[in-house]
Amino acid sequence: MTGVWNVETLVPLPVLLPLFAAGLTLALYRFPAVQRIISVTALAATTAASAALVAVADSGPLVVDVGGWAAPVGIDLVADRLSALMLTVSGIMLLCVLLYSLGQGVAEGDEASSGRVGDAIPVAIFHPTYLVLAAGVANAFLSGDLFNLYVGFEILLAASAVLLTLGGTAERVRAGSVYIIVALAASLLFLAAIALIYAATGTVNMAQLAERLPDVDPTVRLALQLLLLLAFGIKAAIFPLSAWLPDSYPTAPAPVTAVFAGLLTKIGVYSVLRTQTVMFPDDERVDRILLVAALLTMLVGILGAVAQNDVKRLLSFTLVSHIGFMIFGVALATEAGTAAAIFYVVHHISVQTALFLVVGLVEWRGGSTSLDRLGGLAKLAPVLALLFFVPALNLAGIPPMSGFLGKVGLLTEGVRVGSPLAWALVVGSVATSLLTLYAVVKAWNKAFWQTAPPEVATEGSVPRGMMLPAGALVAFGLTLTVVAGPLYGYAERAAAASMDGRSYVEAVFPGGRDRGTGESVEVAGTSGERDPADVAGGERP
Repeated sequence: MTGVWNVETLVPLPVLLPLFAAGLTLALYRFPAVQRIISVTALAATTAASAALVAVADSGPLVVDVGGWAAPVGIDLVADRLSALMLTVSGIMLLCVLLYSLGQGVAEGDEASSGRVGDAIPVAIFHPTYLVLAAGVANAFLSGDLFNLYVGFEILLAASAVLLTLGGTAERVRAGSVYIIVALAASLLFLAAIALIYAATGTVNMAQLAERLPDVDPTVRLALQLLLLLAFGIKAAIFPLSAWLPDSYPTAPAPVTAVFAGLLTKIGVYSVLRTQTVMFPDDERVDRILLVAALLTMLVGILGAVAQNDVKRLLSFTLVSHIGFMIFGVALATEAGTAAAIFYVVHHISVQTALFLVVGLVEWRGGSTSLDRLGGLAKLAPVLALLFFVPALNLAGIPPMSGFLGKVGLLTEGVRVGSPLAWALVVGSVATSLLTLYAVVKAWNKAFWQTAPPEVATEGSVPRGMMLPAGALVAFGLTLTVVAGPLYGYAERAAAASMDGRSYVEAVFPGGRDRGTGESVEVAGTSGERDPADVAGGERP
């Protein structure tokens, strides 16, 4: 397109719209109704822009030089298939959660007067902070250099710390303190890795690093890669770096917990996927480490879930375990494995968010999330029972739902790779799925079928403003099953482009020229498919 507007204008909108709206809502803190309108409008527009990027980026990556300064001097925002897909799904989730929070009365501070859930949350704080969180998410997905990715993480940390401690209860402040300490530790590791990478290569631009890192001493390159993975592993809650998550998330209000569980850990997974495919595409030793970490994350997480008697903590542990499925796909380091991981991330964002929103409804209706203090909700609230049942089965991977399709993709590729580690992941995945089914069925039986204890109110209803957004996310999860064919095809194209880093590098450096040196950029080790025996620890035939 020509003229003042061109298609690249879409790229910065998912960052700029929420930031601009955050400033407006903060300035208009005396007008809660106006704040609500601005927030909903901004996130709806952000989601629409992201959906447009999905269509446009399917023809190739779009790059915007922030401030007109070209990479590597300036900061690039890069929208390719992967980042556009993540932006769209996260936008839908953020919008639904915002609508849910408005219905619950979280933003208006009506919780305290209801006497049901948590403490009042000042509207003047909630809306600007939530919008800043949305901008940080978009910035992380679009970032074309490591330092800007770090900035995105720090935006998320600042907003998350506020959202976790809203209400000011002792439990929330304690959980928020743990989260902040762990997040700061990850940030320091990430910043140290950025400094060392710049010292070794003279750049932090991902496309330029794809060309320069192969020339770095292999031992130094391995150390840099492991340091980055350590930082991202904390963000993604990969075992043994996941102990902080089950204690941090369940204490927050339901909308906040839903956002954190559904989205924030996936940014860590996205960062692992992006750096492994663009910057470090050919290190089988690290892929084997990731395979082991994926297996342990699955098993330790789901065993923790089985032992829980609180629905929020149970879902927090299943969140940890299913991060293992995503890392499994990334660690296979093949196009098919990466495609399955991308599809599973999309599935898990929608299903996990929906489940936490529904648990918020359960808490509202039943007065607790403890399975010993719930019961009879299937009779008292049959629609609520259905809203829990559907995403719970999807999480467990019951066919033909999207969770089943994603797992089939991962298991099929694991069997094709055929190494001992890959087979161990296949067996571990099946065991994790069965234990997930056991855990959610246990929660279902206790919360909905067992005899209601005296403290469960027999009268009352869940506000429609809460029910509709939760139902919309449940329906979105089912829609992923209906459109699984085109969606999986898009994920396969995103995986192919990610594994073959040439398109990414050429988009940032048109004509294949390194703007920092003027030399031709050649991406080493990005053929798009590795020998499965090398990747997963097997022997070559």
